[in-house]
Amino acid sequence: MTAPLAPEAPRLAFQEWMAAVQERVEKALARHLPSAEAIPARLHQAMRYSCLNGGKRVRPLLAFAAGEICAAGEEKLETAACALEMIHAYSLVHDDLPCMDNDLLRRGRPTCHVEFGEATALLAGDALQTQAFLLLARENLGAPNIQLEMLRCLAHASGSLGMAGGQAIDLDAVGRALELPELELMHALKTGALIRASVTLGILCGERLPDEARLALERFSKRAGLLFQVVDDILDCTASTATLGKTAGKDSAADKPTYVGLMGLERAREFAGQLREEAIESLEPFGDGARRLIELTDFITRRRF
Repeated sequence: MTAPLAPEAPRLAFQEWMAAVQERVEKALARHLPSAEAIPARLHQAMRYSCLNGGKRVRPLLAFAAGEICAAGEEKLETAACALEMIHAYSLVHDDLPCMDNDLLRRGRPTCHVEFGEATALLAGDALQTQAFLLLARENLGAPNIQLEMLRCLAHASGSLGMAGGQAIDLDAVGRALELPELELMHALKTGALIRASVTLGILCGERLPDEARLALERFSKRAGLLFQVVDDILDCTASTATLGKTAGKDSAADKPTYVGLMGLERAREFAGQLREEAIESLEPFGDGARRLIELTDFITRRRF
């Protein structure tokens, strides 16, 4: 006689799922970062200070959510998520430096260069970046060609044709007006590249998807990345320093190109709604398998901090 199938475990509510992923990634980051006591201790302390105990972990959440579509293993997703978060943390450390945005607060605490000095902050950012690639290279993430694709994806998203390039365009744009296509290009690189990499790394952790499915997820991640930045601009314009955990209004200053500055607040809100609809529409082929990505899209749209 055939034994009855065990009932499928109920899916966690979105807030519970999000908290579980955030906690898992936090613990994994603590393991994968060098010990605070290891020499050079001050550098390692700065790395841990900048990467732990803060942030929404949106990029890890996207990787885990995308991984659900292709039955990705949680251990692989955890490794990819940590690499993504190390790159993100490094970018924030450098972005806050006096030669860039000169910010004093990040996640409600003094920025890394305020706490540890500029030189240590610069090195901490450098070391977090290389630690991300070390992690992806040393862990067993499947076939060598898949692991190489992951490394290539993250390197491309981080470099001059991705996040660093977008930051360079942003710096060059200070004090001059940008047209909408220029602003979209800047943020497609500065913010969107790592968002797209998060989705890509998530699906590379699982079973190979057909080309049409990967294209649909690419369309989703492009709209989600732009949505994240538009909402960020709206929050920077409307929220307080206490709410944001960083210096409010710096990115909405008159000499900084933003969507609110270009469109006005109400039009920017309408644009965010349009981007949300387009992102969710891209996920229709996946049905309930894309539930977490849809929930994350709504979270990004409605976030208040």
